[in-house]
Amino acid sequence: MEHRQVLTPLDLERRFGISGGNIFHGEMSLDQMFVMRPVAGYARYRTPIPGLYLCGSGAHPGGGVMGAPGYNCAREILKD
Repeated sequence: MEHRQVLTPLDLERRFGISGGNIFHGEMSLDQMFVMRPVAGYARYRTPIPGLYLCGSGAHPGGGVMGAPGYNCAREILKD
């Protein structure tokens, strides 16, 4: 017998405080990918505030367990 746990978006929001119940901090749809993640103009991990960078699931290439947004952001911080 296999064990299964099903969590709805409402469960995720209540348990983990994830707004809207989306683990990727925004749908992985065409308008939320590449240079549009999180919004146009902020896809290179930098913000208009000097020293403030975006590196979570809401940044390109999105969420998951891969850690790529943090790795990419750290690379940009080192460049600066």
